[in-house]
Amino acid sequence: MKRHPILLGALVLTTACGPGSDASPDSGVVAFTGATVWDGTGSPPLEDATLLVDAGRVVSLGTDVEIPQGATEIDLAGTFVTPGLVNAHGHVSGRWAHADVSDEIRRVYGDLELFARYGVTTVNSLGDGEVVLAAKDSASPMATRARLRAAGPVITASDPEEAREAAEANATAGADWLKLRVDDNLGTTEKMPWDAVTAVLEVGEARHIPVATHVFYLEDARRLLSMGTDMIAHSVRDVAVDEGFVEQLRASGACYVPTLTRELSTFVYADRPDFFDDPFFTRHALATEVERLSEPDFMAAMSESRAAAGYREALNRALENLIVLAEAGVAIGMGTDAGPPGRFPGYFEHLELWMMVDAGMTPEEALRSATSVAARCARVDDVGTLEPGKWADFLVFAENPLEDIERTRSLERVYVAGETMEEVPPGSPGR
Repeated sequence: MKRHPILLGALVLTTACGPGSDASPDSGVVAFTGATVWDGTGSPPLEDATLLVDAGRVVSLGTDVEIPQGATEIDLAGTFVTPGLVNAHGHVSGRWAHADVSDEIRRVYGDLELFARYGVTTVNSLGDGEVVLAAKDSASPMATRARLRAAGPVITASDPEEAREAAEANATAGADWLKLRVDDNLGTTEKMPWDAVTAVLEVGEARHIPVATHVFYLEDARRLLSMGTDMIAHSVRDVAVDEGFVEQLRASGACYVPTLTRELSTFVYADRPDFFDDPFFTRHALATEVERLSEPDFMAAMSESRAAAGYREALNRALENLIVLAEAGVAIGMGTDAGPPGRFPGYFEHLELWMMVDAGMTPEEALRSATSVAARCARVDDVGTLEPGKWADFLVFAENPLEDIERTRSLERVYVAGETMEEVPPGSPGR
């Protein structure tokens, strides 16, 4: 059978027959054939591979997979396939949904659909409203939008008992994570007191819920690791990390999530950024947010902001620290802090990958940080790689991003649980 490259908005579907199969014509088994597949485990890509999917999960992947009789075959020849991207630190609120969606849970789903359209198929939302927890609980694992992990509201209380109560409330509401902040916002506010931090960590340990901590300073990160935090949820941005910190991260098993694009968003809109004209960005970007950030008064205020200047300097330190930690083999999970104003869900995850590689990581290191490593950091065990039993969340690219990370722009199609996302035409309501 001659195979043809996949086209955006169209699939080549055939019925494949093979001997010795017990699959029935309506079994729901799908064979994705002909692509080069990188499974996210660290193994080399497989050329002309077959990915077999049943009930939304991977059955097998290989170059000699027998296609069951009656299975549907989807021809992906000429393309490159990777697992879906996992954002270990994002935010979901509903602010990015179509303007005509009023139901709060449906608006949360709108955010998740936007993430997925850019290939982000799992989001660990570290700080969100109660409606996000409700949306998580009511979501179907087969829905074609990003999967959701959620922390509930960020815990910022200064009083230990209030902090403990807030943590208990999030845990009871079904939070997958607890999130707290230990930061003074460049010296403009008071940090969360250590006895309040301790109270949250104690709840996390008692309720078997991991704790992620927003940090800025190296000494705070050291102390938090010694106290048992499970994630350093932003870069160390004040001074250079040292070997002692590297060893502490290794020994703790905690993940380091740089969120480089978080820093970028604090100053990049002083001028119109080049990515506003990137066709890959404009494919699904929220037009009203682009307009807001392009207002002359907004850009002028950002260009004069002391905080913007401070965070620009902090990004340089974050990039230097990232490479030290990456070369030392520390577990680095891709995260962006995308979701708040100015931090575009979906596109910022690609921008994060490009920045990681510009800093010195290889494309494969960056992609692993955004798939298998990010899944492990987010404590999700059924995504992040294309292995039997895991959800068939995967991306189809026209070009190989392992050769050039910016080829993630060649994303043609997104599959969640083996089902492709429907395309949204430019100019759709709210976009």
